[in-house]
Amino acid sequence: MLDLLLRGASIVDGSGAPAFSADVGVRDGRIIGVGNSDEPARETLDLSGLHLMPGIVDVHTHYDAQITWDPTLSPSVALGVTTAILGNCGFGIAPCPAAQRETVMRNLSVVEGMDLDALMAGTRWEFETFAEYLDALERVGPYANVGVLAQHSTIRTAVMGEEASSRERPSDAQLEAMKQEVRKAMQSGAAGFASSFSPNHSGWGGRPMPSTIASDEELKQLVGVLKESGRGIFVMATGPRGTPDFMEAIAAETGRPAFMVTVLTMYSKANPERALEYYERCAAAIARGREVYIHSTCQPLSFDFTLREPYLLYSHDAFDRVKAAAPEERAAIYKQKSFRDQLRANFRNPKSGILFYGDWSQVEKDGVPVTQLAADPLDYVFDLPLDTQLVAKLFQNDDRGVAPLLKHPAGVVALSDAGAHLIYFCDAGFGLHFLAHWVRETGTFTLQEGVRRLTSDPARKYRIPKRGLIKPGYHADLVAFAPDKVGISNLERAADLPGGGSRMIRKPRGVHGVWVNGLRVFDGEKYVRRQSGPGQVIRTFDP
Repeated sequence: MLDLLLRGASIVDGSGAPAFSADVGVRDGRIIGVGNSDEPARETLDLSGLHLMPGIVDVHTHYDAQITWDPTLSPSVALGVTTAILGNCGFGIAPCPAAQRETVMRNLSVVEGMDLDALMAGTRWEFETFAEYLDALERVGPYANVGVLAQHSTIRTAVMGEEASSRERPSDAQLEAMKQEVRKAMQSGAAGFASSFSPNHSGWGGRPMPSTIASDEELKQLVGVLKESGRGIFVMATGPRGTPDFMEAIAAETGRPAFMVTVLTMYSKANPERALEYYERCAAAIARGREVYIHSTCQPLSFDFTLREPYLLYSHDAFDRVKAAAPEERAAIYKQKSFRDQLRANFRNPKSGILFYGDWSQVEKDGVPVTQLAADPLDYVFDLPLDTQLVAKLFQNDDRGVAPLLKHPAGVVALSDAGAHLIYFCDAGFGLHFLAHWVRETGTFTLQEGVRRLTSDPARKYRIPKRGLIKPGYHADLVAFAPDKVGISNLERAADLPGGGSRMIRKPRGVHGVWVNGLRVFDGEKYVRRQSGPGQVIRTFDP
């Protein structure tokens, strides 16, 4: 007898093949058959008029802390995500000796735009080591499948303590201890290794995140553990240091897939050719047998910010004083002519790989570019009250420039940052947005190709076994949806964080059900409450 029989849907199976009508039978969390079925089932649902696709695979999330208090991984599961990868950019919470917990939380609150009070109140510290963290996640019972990357900055902090953000070169003993932590993580079931060289990644008090000051040699020593393991992927917020050539050299040395995350690979009107050049360089590496891919965001990259927390400007030297100052002291710095003169000089000679280059037409107040509000937009902005809400629309804002990147074989649709920056925005619904905008509205992708890009393509590239296809033997991670309605809501503020904090969320449109390992977790309106979620902590990956 089947546990579940889904009848009458149009199946978009994740392979890229056109949709077809069939029943889907499920037993013990796996797909048993795809076709006409008369086998009895404990539960039978009629999905006539709907489409059924594999669950979305989100390879770039930051649920590392939230998952300890929220097994639903809200809002991702409601938005069709059934598998999530944690630990991205090398930021996370394990391994973490008890003495380092506050340091790790404070850094996360800044670098990933998280509510510090919520992190401190909500995180359930039932672990210190990476292996204990995975065990703790299994006890949580997540509503989605999760894989976790070993994290460079987290490991550096665990080994070097407070020096991790100030001392560029570890001792030989410290480097060996870091390598051993990566080994232990891989032996415990890590999905791979993540790091960051991004100049945009600053932590508490403006201090650099630990991995960003590490040497190339340190990084290569740590990622070399993947070669020893013979499995795992490498993903990095590369910044300008981690060029395609740099990443190809790592892929060649380790024999493992390497993934780039950087604004340099995003379309911008200021430099319209640069992003595609990066993709072509990665494609050339792939042609040489070295897998180097790029995380491609399918949504415009916009940043809500205030002068109290102007994080997208932190990579400019003029902000060194600002980062070190308490928020209430920052207004006095902004008034200083020396600060404004230094910032203007920074804009004339910008660093590579930063977020904002000084084009004030990209910054809006109440929906109006500040260039339309003042003759000198810089003076106008820094005369504003600290808590004035501003929006910077920086990258991926022109469909004609973005479409070739999304269609490029060297990309993988990702970069939701789900669980992070929740004070400012929510891109967790990237997959439903992709189906709405890039499939239905613009016709850039067919439905079957759009679904493949969200499911089997990331699962294959990340070596996630038996997920991303509606096929016998595969895990029954499924989404029922209406193609003519699927999409996401406008941003909404929800006051549901531990400690009473609020965050930005989105809700699904046109989703009628989400199943993880054969059990329904979202019914189209609300989560299905369970004593323990059906998601698995993925510890085994394909070679």
